[in-house]
Parts: sequence; structure tokens; C-alpha cells
Amino acid sequence: MAAYGLYTHIASNKTRSMLLLAGLFLLIYVMVFAGALIGEVVVNGNGSVAYYINAATRDLIKALPFATIGAVLWIIIAYFGHQKMIDSITGSESVTRQEQPRLYNLLENLCISRGIPMPKLKVMESDALNAFATGLNPRQYAITVTTGLMRGLNDDEMEAVLGHELTHIRNGDVQLMVVAVIIAGVVGFAAELFFRIFINSGFRFGGRSSRSSSSSSDNKGSGGGAVIVIIIAVALIALAWALSLVVRFALSRSRELLADAGSVELTKNPDAMISALRKIENHGELPGATSAVMEMCIDNPREGFADLFATHPSVDSRVAALVKFAGGHDPGRLALPSDTDAAEAPNGTETPPPPRSGPWSDNAAPTGGAQEPLPGPWGRHA
Repeated sequence: MAAYGLYTHIASNKTRSMLLLAGLFLLIYVMVFAGALIGEVVVNGNGSVAYYINAATRDLIKALPFATIGAVLWIIIAYFGHQKMIDSITGSESVTRQEQPRLYNLLENLCISRGIPMPKLKVMESDALNAFATGLNPRQYAITVTTGLMRGLNDDEMEAVLGHELTHIRNGDVQLMVVAVIIAGVVGFAAELFFRIFINSGFRFGGRSSRSSSSSSDNKGSGGGAVIVIIIAVALIALAWALSLVVRFALSRSRELLADAGSVELTKNPDAMISALRKIENHGELPGATSAVMEMCIDNPREGFADLFATHPSVDSRVAALVKFAGGHDPGRLALPSDTDAAEAPNGTETPPPPRSGPWSDNAAPTGGAQEPLPGPWGRHA
């Protein structure tokens, strides 16, 4: 498995981000052309196919500056406001060291060990076990974890999850995902708008056609041209919408495997990453979250048709990679601590983390008893 911070992976993400932004403008121009076709049919329902295409092309040329300005404005709004949008959807709130000392210290230790700027830390009220990173530049980077994740994971496992999200930030995965969401959002909005216009204008066009059904054969022939153009316009809108979704689905699922590997390199504890994934498995669904938010999470239980459109590799495949390449041990599916057990535990106590193992562990051999957890993200210090 590739190591943390692969330069080729980072460079590829930057290149793809620029290509996706260029593709955004192309998709918008396609949508504008389709809208122009529908508009010309509404204005004149008796033209030929060639007439409509030529007229729509002239309309597109006139609308290009406005479409370009609109796309740029959307990018600017999304650049500065995407975090607020995500926070409003998820209900996430920023926390300080005083409010969440355990979580804050774990993240800070990881950042210090690698010289990474400290991202903002946010907490989302949810029983689900999940986390995600957001941001387009160092001042915007943020890591959000659910309260369910904080309750269900011990310190080692939480450190592994935070390392996973830091790797997404380091590798440029976060920027690529945000850009993809921006494209899908604007094209999806435009597609819905145009479909509404089509439905309304289609009814009017249909009524006009029915009223003119007794007119000359020339009108009937030209009306057929309008129908063909409407079909072309709808096909273009549907194609642009489908491509905006493909952009998100086409993002390499290997980014999750690389983030898992980066977490192991940060924490030197493959077993913690494995046990965290096993606990998160089947417990990551965020009620009310959009598909775009779920695609950013450490685990996305929502799958497409026959796993064709799944945005994440399966937990089994991720664990198998960690076992094979990082020397971890798979404990199988893990049960979460019940609320009853948590209530019976003495105040201020936590479930002791499992003994560290793997190629970077300080434990030369298992002793058969509980071992004291090693301090810090890099293990025991001299």
C-alpha cells in the first residue's frame, strides 16, 4: 500500500480539481444551450430542426458571458460558504480544547508530530459513528466527528480516525471532493430548473399543437421538428446531470485506502485503525445528511446498484489491506459498548485500549495480560 503523502497522488488530485472546474463551465454551457432550444420552441412552435439549432446557437453566444459570470459567482460562494452549508446540514459546531480536551489533544498531537497546521475541530450530535474532513485551504480545513464516535471509540481508535482525516487533508482529497460537490450542486440545480421550465412550456406547446392540429401539413411537419428539438434538449439536460453525478462516482476509491495507510504511518498502530473500522462498520449512517456529505465520511454505508456506484471500498477490503501491508490483526466484527455498560462504569473511566501490535509496536511479544497504552502518536519515548 502506498505511504502517507504520496506526491503523485497529491499532484493528481490538484490536476483533477482543475479539470473538474473546467468541466463545470462546459456542463453549464450545455445546459444553457438546452435551455435555449426549449425557449425557441416556446417562442415559435412551427420551426424546423435546423432553425431551432441555429437560433439556440445564437442565443448561447449571447448568453456565454452571463453563464460564465454565474458559474464564477457560484464557485466564489461555494469557496467561502461551503463549510457553513455543511454545518447547517449536519448541525456541526466548533469546539475548543476546554470543551473537548480529549479530542483536541489527540488531534493536536498528530498535527505536531507531522508539522501539519491544526485544522478546526467540530462535533456533530449524532449516535452514528462517522467523521469527515472539509475545506479548500489551510484556513478552512476542519475535521468533524460525531458524538457517537466519541463514545464508541477509545483513544487509540479515535487517534486513528483523526489520522485518517488528516491524511485526506494532506493528500488533497478534501479539495477534490468539495470541487466535485460544487459541480454536482450547480448542475443539479440547473437541471431541475430546466426540467420545471420544460414541463410548463411543454404543456403550453402541447396545447398550441393540439389547437393547430387542423392546420396545414406544413405546420404539422414543422411541429414534428419542434418535438425532435425538445427531445434533444431533454437528452442534453439529462446527460449533463448524469455527468455531474459520474464526476463524484468516478473519484478514485483508493483515496480511502491511502488515508487508512496514512493513519497507520502517523500513529504506528494498524490494529487501532482496523478496530475503528470494525466498530464504524454498519453504524455510519448520518440521518438527514445529503449524499455529498456521506461521500466525505470515513465510511459511507449507502451503496449504488450492485456496488457499482459505491464511493468507498468495503470495510472488509480495507481491513484486508491493513492486515496484508501494515501487519495488523483483524478481530472480526466488534460490538459497541452498550449504554448500560457505560452507565455502570465509574465516572471518568474509559475502556482501556487494546495492546499495540504490528511492525511499529514496542511490544516485542504478547504477555497475555493487559498492557499500559503507549503515550503519544509515535509510541513510547525514551
